[in-house]
Amino acid sequence: MKKVLSLIVLFFVIFQWNDLAAQTNPVDTNLYRVLKFNNQEYIGKIISDDGREVLLETNSLGKIYIPKADIQSIKMIRPELEFKNNEYRGTGVFTTRYQFSANAFPIEKNENYALINLYGPEVHFSVSNRFSVGVMATWIASPIVLAMKYTIPTRNEKLNFGLGTLLGSAGYLNQGRGYGGLHWAMATYGDRKNNVTLSLGYAYLNTGIKTGEQMYEPGIYPIEQGDWYYSNLTPVNFKIPTTKAPIIGIAGIASVGKKASFIVDMMLVMGSRSEEIRSQSITYAYEPVSGFATHTIVGPIQSTTQTMNSVNAIIMPGMRFQKSENTAFQVSLAGVIGKSTKEKNQEVNSTRYSFPVPMCTWFYKF
Repeated sequence: MKKVLSLIVLFFVIFQWNDLAAQTNPVDTNLYRVLKFNNQEYIGKIISDDGREVLLETNSLGKIYIPKADIQSIKMIRPELEFKNNEYRGTGVFTTRYQFSANAFPIEKNENYALINLYGPEVHFSVSNRFSVGVMATWIASPIVLAMKYTIPTRNEKLNFGLGTLLGSAGYLNQGRGYGGLHWAMATYGDRKNNVTLSLGYAYLNTGIKTGEQMYEPGIYPIEQGDWYYSNLTPVNFKIPTTKAPIIGIAGIASVGKKASFIVDMMLVMGSRSEEIRSQSITYAYEPVSGFATHTIVGPIQSTTQTMNSVNAIIMPGMRFQKSENTAFQVSLAGVIGKSTKEKNQEVNSTRYSFPVPMCTWFYKF
């Protein structure tokens, strides 16, 4: 009888232990994307992971074992965001960018990326889940631009806001005298694979390059024998005008396949600048007998205000092809259509222009 009671108690303890283990080790029902080093990917539930291989249960192949040495990454995915028509589309860091402009989705932690354009390289780092910092430059590292973006999510996952700024310097070109900036706010509606972004910004640019002829302090300057006529004149420096421009931008991305997306990036730039067009008379006094110049006579500076206004539409449609989570290639058939107006002494001259700016971009995640 004692043996029977002992067996009953033993079975009871075993059943209780199994129930407790089931409660403390719940079954993982999440979906994971397993990416191998040969860029082959599998989507499924992880049944087990013993450190040497992963047992994955997929819908198409059933249960498969994948050696850990062949796995590049394992990432949990969200079906409501990363699946379309029962097909995995992913999200990725590249979805935060169009051609030139960005959207209000954040660069998530540890998802930094770099890109190479025909005109130069860029690199962007995630400082936090909402704030990122980047550097943009040309192939000669001048000019160079600091880029920052801060994102503001809402309770609606499809509606996000953000703030961005670009601060640039001419670098070693023109001894670093040029500078510029672009500050904007944006609103993005949609998910990472299909969305549209409206941006409103303000830009300014000062090239640091002085235009027009050199002016001098008015007066009468003696000329010593052998001197150059302008050698002893006092030059006058004027403030370099700054071009200012409000900008309206609209951009969007639409997934057209598992590895391809259509992208359009458009901006309307309305620039204005007022500058002084200056003139000055310079004559010489001559010695009547020898005929040599004895004095340089510099007249007063005459100035006329010239206003320059321009409206430029920058249209950048393109396609992005993303073969893997870490790389993508994008081509854009961009172009500029604009009109420039100059007003001086109540005379108005207008010029229309258009030209293509084709672009190719290579994306790299690191």
